[in-house]
Amino acid sequence: MLRALALLSLMLVPGGAAAGRIEAEALDDLPGAQVVILGEFHDNSAHHANQARTLAALKPAAIVFEMLTPDQAARVTEGNRDDPHALAAALDWAASGWPDFAMYHPLFTAAPGARIVGGALPRETVRRAVREDPAKIFGPEAARFGLDRPLAADEQAAREAEQMQAHCDALPAGLLPGMVAAQRLRDTALARATLVALEATGGPVAIITGNGHARVDRGIPAALAHAHPGLDVLSIGQLEAAPDGGEVPYDLWLVTDPAERGDPCAGFLPD
Repeated sequence: MLRALALLSLMLVPGGAAAGRIEAEALDDLPGAQVVILGEFHDNSAHHANQARTLAALKPAAIVFEMLTPDQAARVTEGNRDDPHALAAALDWAASGWPDFAMYHPLFTAAPGARIVGGALPRETVRRAVREDPAKIFGPEAARFGLDRPLAADEQAAREAEQMQAHCDALPAGLLPGMVAAQRLRDTALARATLVALEATGGPVAIITGNGHARVDRGIPAALAHAHPGLDVLSIGQLEAAPDGGEVPYDLWLVTDPAERGDPCAGFLPD
């Protein structure tokens, strides 16, 4: 019954894709797209299971990972791809800061023929964007992706407020513009990696990334729309609670149980 109600609530968006809430079964037969962005809460195993399910059905030609730099992606080989321990060691995953590799490994094996692509920038490069112009850091292609353009004042303020909330209201206010700039740089790097993968393989290309990067209004989809108008992109967000109201910034979205986790703000609080 819930699935029927969800399907009745769908609307069409440009390109013929359905917009609205879906259930996990819909991941087996998604609308066709050249690029499919699969959002996640990084520590939610249900989100990774849904991503693996999508990859198995989609059979993408390439998978772009937010979690990997190009150097790391190059270490994925036929010899280690199926072995979670060998692959985790090759990627130096234990030192990466990402959640348990056991949740991520099925994403490397769900579509065995897919090329693995790293969309992350080195940490030191991202840190530079907090203090320096992200367009200069990105290089000559910054204008192609719109990274050289400042955000509108209201959009800048909204993004700074979200950064403050995401960091438990513990950041100095003067750091917020740089945090927004670093996020824009990461969105743009992921978009560029996606276009390179699309050109190299012909697609479709899947992207494994956090929900923030998957947002159609400001994340990877916005950067792709600026760089490649008319590209057929489908963005899927995964939430842990149904929204209270307002627009949900994904073409499709689904709700899962929340992951068991401690207080994410505990590290920001005094002893």
